[in-house]
Amino acid sequence: METVLETEALMLRPWRPDDIDQLVDGLNDIGVAQWLAFVPHPYQRADGLKWLEHCRRLSPDQATLPDYEFAIERKADHALVGGVSLNNGEMERGTAGGGIWISSACQRLGYGSEAFGARIRFAFETLRLRELHNGYVTGNEASWELQKRFGYRHTGAPPIRRLCLADGTGKDEILTSLHCDDWTRTQGRS
Repeated sequence: METVLETEALMLRPWRPDDIDQLVDGLNDIGVAQWLAFVPHPYQRADGLKWLEHCRRLSPDQATLPDYEFAIERKADHALVGGVSLNNGEMERGTAGGGIWISSACQRLGYGSEAFGARIRFAFETLRLRELHNGYVTGNEASWELQKRFGYRHTGAPPIRRLCLADGTGKDEILTSLHCDDWTRTQGRS
């Protein structure tokens, strides 16, 4: 059974083969790709097809928490505005990670907050997780501001140095986490 999350303006749903053109358009933008360690630039059709195949193979396994990779679709016109994930879950610990990207044309319109909030709600209310792990690349203050609105905090762990495929530079990822109790206290303010 497919997992679909619905918000006021968005549908978070599994990626489909017919998303390829909008996926490539959204990620073939250095302004987006520079903040995503594992997205090359230029982002080509072959990259998108490989991603869609990866998403197609995701399947729930009772021993582990499945990876959720959602396309973010605007309800009004069915346009894709980005992607959001909930992955690397550990059922025994009640944790998962993931991230979000929004296409340049759709940034600063509230879609990131709406989608990220739906992802967090799903993780804590439906999956009953206790903690989410995220991060942001130094310089991407918009990502940190989004996370703080939902109650994320720095973990205090040293930054992780990552090679960004988009521009070939090494970038520091600052690690963050959100405990369910902290989210519960801040959910009315996002």
